[in-house]
Amino acid sequence: MTQDVHFHVANGTGFITLDRPQALNSLSLDMVRAITAALLAWRDDAAVAAVVLRSTSAKALSAGGDIRFFHTVAGRTPQGGSAQLEDFFTEEYTLDHLVHTYPKPYVALLDGVVMGGGMGISQAGPQAAVRVATPCTKIAMPEVNIGLFPDVGGSYFLPRAPGNVGRYLALTALPIGAADALHAGFADHFVPDLPALAALIETTPGTTLRAAIAAFAEPLRGGAGPSELERQQAPIDRHFGHDSVAAIVASLRGDDAPFAQHALAALELRSPLLLCVTFEMLRRGAALDIADCLRMERSLIRRTFEHGDVVEGIRALVVDKDNAPRWDPPRLADVTEAMVARFFEPVWPPHAHPLRTL
Repeated sequence: MTQDVHFHVANGTGFITLDRPQALNSLSLDMVRAITAALLAWRDDAAVAAVVLRSTSAKALSAGGDIRFFHTVAGRTPQGGSAQLEDFFTEEYTLDHLVHTYPKPYVALLDGVVMGGGMGISQAGPQAAVRVATPCTKIAMPEVNIGLFPDVGGSYFLPRAPGNVGRYLALTALPIGAADALHAGFADHFVPDLPALAALIETTPGTTLRAAIAAFAEPLRGGAGPSELERQQAPIDRHFGHDSVAAIVASLRGDDAPFAQHALAALELRSPLLLCVTFEMLRRGAALDIADCLRMERSLIRRTFEHGDVVEGIRALVVDKDNAPRWDPPRLADVTEAMVARFFEPVWPPHAHPLRTL
């Protein structure tokens, strides 16, 4: 179906190898469809006992969805509407749900950049997840950079990080490394020697792969070094525990510590409206299961492209690269409750929702 992903089964393990290095393995619709088809086939195949997600590139597992594609197709129609765009997000979120509910060990090698959609296909549910960080791991949910919100299940896994770490990561869009990924609950193991782990995976039967990786990685867990997020847990909880984005910003402005000022500088670059939408999404997602979170996100995607900040954000940061997005509205003080509430109004009746069968 696509040359950008390779599949094979060996020793009882199904291997998914992303191979689109020129785009840091950004996910296309063809890639999403191919991965989904393989996972569905292997789910019911007794000859496949485990799955491994990896990349041919040392730079990235996956940098996320193909945002240049989003900009191109959304720009063709009024209010960002596009059948291709609709298909992409419906099928991507269906894949994310499949990963979260997969019944077999699902090993994700979080080597290099793992952002946005890359997190969506690597953050499996607790019954399956074997997420391995390396010294090169660089994780982020950077969507607010471009006037979007942290989707692909972010409304589910971000609120479940310790304290208010999820809010901090979602609203600032700042990247973290291996130690912070372990602290946040986005990784299970740290392995400094990826070639050695790769050799272990290739030679270990799929039936014992989870245990073999745990035994290999456990003595090295502390090798990831200290977690800055853990060290800053108290100020993160204090500042990001407020009940609005405006209150968070005010709190950060009153703290001269470098960590707080760095977070404040990040927030001041983002779309004010999408910061507030993200805050509300995380609040709601904390009480929802993964299927309902993805259904909420699917509706939010429609509203977000209708509004237009995402198209403008991609233009400013990726296409024209003038780094001067014209957010609507431009100031946090101009964001009203009604503007935010509009994003959460139902797009479809429940019986017609694209993800109703999850």
